[in-house]
Amino acid sequence: MTGNGRASGDTEALREEIRRTRIELSETMEALAAKADVKKRLRSSAEQAKGRMREQATVAAARVRGRARPRGERVHGSSVPFTALAAGAVAAVVVLMIVRGRRR
Repeated sequence: MTGNGRASGDTEALREEIRRTRIELSETMEALAAKADVKKRLRSSAEQAKGRMREQATVAAARVRGRARPRGERVHGSSVPFTALAAGAVAAVVVLMIVRGRRR
């Protein structure tokens, strides 16, 4: 080593570079280990999917609540009149009676 202090400065710079390299290597190894942990990645993915589904359910529930009528309010102007429903029910009963009669 020389007496002008240059060698000790180079040594310190080298040590600092080695320290930084070790830190970078450690971070790289942690990232690789995280990618290799399939179970953890699947759990994380499942948790994210659950969160998205909960969010979508909340949005859908809010939409339904927004469109729902207040409790007790009657619905007028139904697209299918009551008489058409009653006629359909009667026709279904008649068809069932005919089918049962033929089986006996």
